[in-house]
Amino acid sequence: MRIGIPKETHHEEKRVAIVPAGVDTLTKQGHTVFIETEAGDGSHFNDEEYRKAGATVVYSREEVYQRAEVIAQISPMTEEEVSLLEEKQIVLAFHKFAVGDKKVLEEMLDRKITAISYELIEKNDEAPILHSMSEIAGQLAVQIGERYLGSDYEFGRGILMGGITGVAPAAVVILGAGVVGLNAARAVIGRGAQVIVLDKDVRRLKRIENTLSKNITTVVANPYTIARGVKFADLLICGVQVKGEKVPHLINTEMIKTMKKGSVIVDLSIDHGGCVETSRPTTISDPVFVKHDVIHYCVPNIPALAARTASFGLSNSALDYIVEISNNGLSNAVLGDTDFSKGICTYNGYCTNQVIADTFNLEYRRLHIFSTN
Repeated sequence: MRIGIPKETHHEEKRVAIVPAGVDTLTKQGHTVFIETEAGDGSHFNDEEYRKAGATVVYSREEVYQRAEVIAQISPMTEEEVSLLEEKQIVLAFHKFAVGDKKVLEEMLDRKITAISYELIEKNDEAPILHSMSEIAGQLAVQIGERYLGSDYEFGRGILMGGITGVAPAAVVILGAGVVGLNAARAVIGRGAQVIVLDKDVRRLKRIENTLSKNITTVVANPYTIARGVKFADLLICGVQVKGEKVPHLINTEMIKTMKKGSVIVDLSIDHGGCVETSRPTTISDPVFVKHDVIHYCVPNIPALAARTASFGLSNSALDYIVEISNNGLSNAVLGDTDFSKGICTYNGYCTNQVIADTFNLEYRRLHIFSTN
């Protein structure tokens, strides 16, 4: 099968969908890989490394899209990119249709594209591909919060995360006890700060305590406890996600107004709409804004700050699915793994994800794929 890897163009994105080791795996199994020149540069993988792994380096995005049967990328597709696709191609990416452009989705349906969303693929009730990106985001959120709490940023509170003898450490409140929350809490503990984790799922809160420390304060999330936590926080990390849906605003403007002057919000749910009413997407080169005297950091593709690590993580977790499709065809890959099918959002001209269909008022059809054996 022919696999294409375009260079990412979204929001200063530096990750690459498949690293050279992944390409080596594919080519040694008889598949052809086309990669756009300089696609790996942001993660410090050069064209020559890809050539040595067996890839064919091409010099335009158009050539990648037109020569490949399967496209592996990271960012959601733009209208321009969709216009380059051939009918019935397979595109794997973090499509994030629920907060995306309806025109892109409709064009993919018109072209009968099979769109597979990495964030919706499941395995053992978890999202294996999203997992690695969430690990990175959770750790980076603490580094970012620490930076903007410092005095070197003009609006920062001038707080040392771990405090000193006789001076209290920072209060870090984490909303969401999933993979993001767990990794953020681990990083905060390592810096000696006070940690409070809120989640409506008691099982997740117990996992945090059992995995990390009983010294973490865990609180069941509801409007009252969220409001109290927001007011108390020096650093607020929002790691809430609703699978396949836009995230609701759990923190409203009135709550933000109660926060300390110079406190920091890192809204990691911004790529799914953001759970803070005052949040809006920012970029890596212009990452923060101040609203109601609170510093907001709302970069949707935060793992791109650790592009090489993130590229390895993504490639490692996604490669098995790409290999399965390439070796056995989409039909057999899906029939052999029903959790994989949950990631398929469009197929043969129909929307096969009911949440997305309902969001955009499109016809929904259950996925019906038959073996090609």
